[in-house]
Amino acid sequence: MTNPTPDRSRELQVLIARTPGDIARCFPALQELQPHLKEHDPFVGQILRQLKEGYTLSYVEDEGEVGGCIGFRSFETLAWGRLLYVDDLITRERSRKRGLARVLLAYAIEHARSKKCAEVHLDTGHHRHEAHRLYLDMGFKITCHHLALAL
Repeated sequence: MTNPTPDRSRELQVLIARTPGDIARCFPALQELQPHLKEHDPFVGQILRQLKEGYTLSYVEDEGEVGGCIGFRSFETLAWGRLLYVDDLITRERSRKRGLARVLLAYAIEHARSKKCAEVHLDTGHHRHEAHRLYLDMGFKITCHHLALAL
């Protein structure tokens, strides 16, 4: 039996969004993850501010469009030492089951190693079961609960 969605991960190139145009191309993917995002201009401005604070936005293309994105930053804490934190990881609905998220996450893990990070952390919605399978398959462990207080 042939696999209807072949593993194309070997041919995917991870690109870094550095320009406003690159960032704007990532908007549709990140809007799927963060539906509250409504306009390109404020989004691009926010990402540009985050880049100045050490955020990296990377993406892979699928059929000429951005198929998936990962946003991350590295920093140091008392609890975990130097770590890379994945703020955002999304594969667009139409691009799922093609290995994009695995490629993006592997890229971030290699980036963490190059920056001498001890760990990679991320938060994930409790309902994102497909994502959980990927994270656990790649060696992540569930180590804490994330709490938030709206102000």
